[in-house]
Amino acid sequence: MKENAAQSLTCNNGNERIDPYGFERHHDFESYKEMMNEYVAVLNRRSMRWSKLLQEKPHVEKNLTVKRYVRKGVPNEHRARIWMAASGAQEQLESKPGYYQSLLAMEHDTKLKETIHTDMHRTFPDNILFQGKAEPSLQTALYKVLLAYGHHNKAIGYCQGMNFIAGYLIIITKDEEKSFWLMDALLGRILPEYYSPAMLGLKTDQEVLGELVKTKAPAVGQLMAQYPGIWTLVVSRWFICLYIDILPIETVLRVWDCLFYEGSKVLFRVALTLIIHHQPEILRARSLPDVCECFKQITSGAFTLDCHTFMQKIFTEPGSLSKTTIDKLREKCRQRILEEESRQP
Repeated sequence: MKENAAQSLTCNNGNERIDPYGFERHHDFESYKEMMNEYVAVLNRRSMRWSKLLQEKPHVEKNLTVKRYVRKGVPNEHRARIWMAASGAQEQLESKPGYYQSLLAMEHDTKLKETIHTDMHRTFPDNILFQGKAEPSLQTALYKVLLAYGHHNKAIGYCQGMNFIAGYLIIITKDEEKSFWLMDALLGRILPEYYSPAMLGLKTDQEVLGELVKTKAPAVGQLMAQYPGIWTLVVSRWFICLYIDILPIETVLRVWDCLFYEGSKVLFRVALTLIIHHQPEILRARSLPDVCECFKQITSGAFTLDCHTFMQKIFTEPGSLSKTTIDKLREKCRQRILEEESRQP
């Protein structure tokens, strides 16, 4: 059995409180450690089941068993492999050998280089693996992945938020090329137009969430309707960062397991669960600043830290949420946004 996550927590006289992913946890180290001590039994059980499944069927295919396994969590040692297979990134990597290296070898756009470079020191300053003095520092790999992606997808180039996504991918895969192809799967197929200059996909999905809240938590829907543009204020970071720095890392990774396997619908399930579960607190808000503060608060604490229970909740609390429903709402909200934008001077 590989070293488990709870065993690789480090605590050095209280000064160095670092989780298995390199993040310093000064404020919640004890509660994180407690959660991991319980969660490790789940991780070990899942690890054995995944190992058995992958021995029997080395080629990861999409079926109900794998879907159930993914929802229950992918152990870290199998994450890169499952994400690559489920998202179609592995297929892309194999069909275009040498492509990633060729992007790095080409002449680079100066403006793109400068923009990415500016964000380097802002990416996970609380992670020891990304600090300049780290050996080797993951900053170099991060820079290369973002630079290659900027040339690969010129319509997007580089947009803030992408640095955090690429950073998480590098932490998990420990491989530049795999991180590049997973970025391609996320930005090109799973989250279309989230990062394009007009960000139409992101704007649409924020409005879709608003429509879903009207039906799944009508009282919250009524409250939010008093504040035009509220959804952009409270959830744009949830979606654009895919819950990085919003939810605890173990929870984010569990959400990503499902995101790579089931697609963007999962982002709505997470948002709806947070909102439905915290309806009483949200409904106590009496002003716009109150609402914004409440949406910040509901993403932290015991409910989101216990990733295993939280993930069970996202598939039960919001009730049914079909792809057809999402697609219809996306079409409706997209048209509304385009009409409103066309009326603007």
